Amino acid sequence: MKTFNICFGILIALSASRFIPHPPNFTSLLALSFYIPVFFGLRYLPFVIISFAITDMVIGYHTGTHWTWGSILLIGLAAPLFKKNITSRIGGAFLGACVFFLITNFGVWASGMYGYTYQGLVSCFILAVPFFAYTATSTLLFSAVIETIYQYYKNRFLHN
Repeated sequence: MKTFNICFGILIALSASRFIPHPPNFTSLLALSFYIPVFFGLRYLPFVIISFAITDMVIGYHTGTHWTWGSILLIGLAAPLFKKNITSRIGGAFLGACVFFLITNFGVWASGMYGYTYQGLVSCFILAVPFFAYTATSTLLFSAVIETIYQYYKNRFLHN
């Protein structure tokens, strides 16, 4: 039952942030893909990706879906390396946002949208900077929310 509750919670948290109107790339996806493996273990990472796939079925797939899912997988696999303390976790989540930016925008460039030139690659990344601002802000905001909930839970239930 605990596993079902965690998986359902992942789906609800991700769905809520993706279906409620929001600025581009302003979702809980990166924070969840980072924090789920940190707090619950790598065995729950597939549920993050499955939840992402379910919400993508509603929103629609795009040519860069595999780049996006791959970056989520990489962020989740690296996340346990940052679980030492809150500073490490927040830094790791922000690093995850940077990894997401690099991988997904490389994928956009690889799709041929900007041409297969160095200039096209640079243009792709420069034009993506405003989206990164949303990505970084949402990742840090949702990370702060997750950290707050974690600290409350830890103080309330684990240190009576």
